[in-house]
Amino acid sequence: MNNFSDMLSKAKAMQEKMKQAQDQIKRIEVHGMSGGNLVKVTLTGDYEIKSIEITDAAKKESQEIINDLIIAAYNNAKENLKKKSAEELSKVTGGLNLPLDFKLPF
Repeated sequence: MNNFSDMLSKAKAMQEKMKQAQDQIKRIEVHGMSGGNLVKVTLTGDYEIKSIEITDAAKKESQEIINDLIIAAYNNAKENLKKKSAEELSKVTGGLNLPLDFKLPF
């Protein structure tokens, strides 16, 4: 029975570390760029856009191109956030590839 208690306490400790990692990830900010830095999007750890910067050169383009640049910059930021989130989770899990929303059964 001692092994089960030990396992349970380790699982609870891991759950707390996961919660701390999730809180840390929410505070992350990443940037995404497109069009040779014509558009820059800043994204928070919970995938909310914090800012969009459009250079004057980009503003001279058609609305369709500007829209595409914004989408590309957001997608770039999203990929950067996934990588950064995976790094933060890896620190907690010791390299296990657990999903960010991983929940222990208690």
